[in-house]
Amino acid sequence: MTALQSTAAKPAKPVRWAADSVSMLREGARLRLDHTPQSLWSVDRVIAELRREDPPYEAVAQALRGFGAYAGEVLVRVLGAVWEESGDAYLVRTPDGTLWDPIAEARRTFEGEGSLRLLCRDATGT
Repeated sequence: MTALQSTAAKPAKPVRWAADSVSMLREGARLRLDHTPQSLWSVDRVIAELRREDPPYEAVAQALRGFGAYAGEVLVRVLGAVWEESGDAYLVRTPDGTLWDPIAEARRTFEGEGSLRLLCRDATGT
């Protein structure tokens, strides 16, 4: 495997996490996500519902990771951004060179201090 192939394979994890979240919400909540910035309103609402149930973070960590990855995929598709691995984190680099951490933003949203919709608005400038 070349270095380029190795680097290209790394973003597969967040893409898979995002796809799993889309499937989970479609099957479990009958919520269809279409990879648009507007769909992040729905994801923020799902996270708010989770927060109201007051589960321990560990119980929802995997779902939150998937929701953050979904938000990252929205940026990838809307802006032509790319996933990058940085240590144990997966970040999204937009064409202007800015790095965004939608997975950490999903955690902040769960904690009541963030919003995936607002992260996307900030990244897209709309």
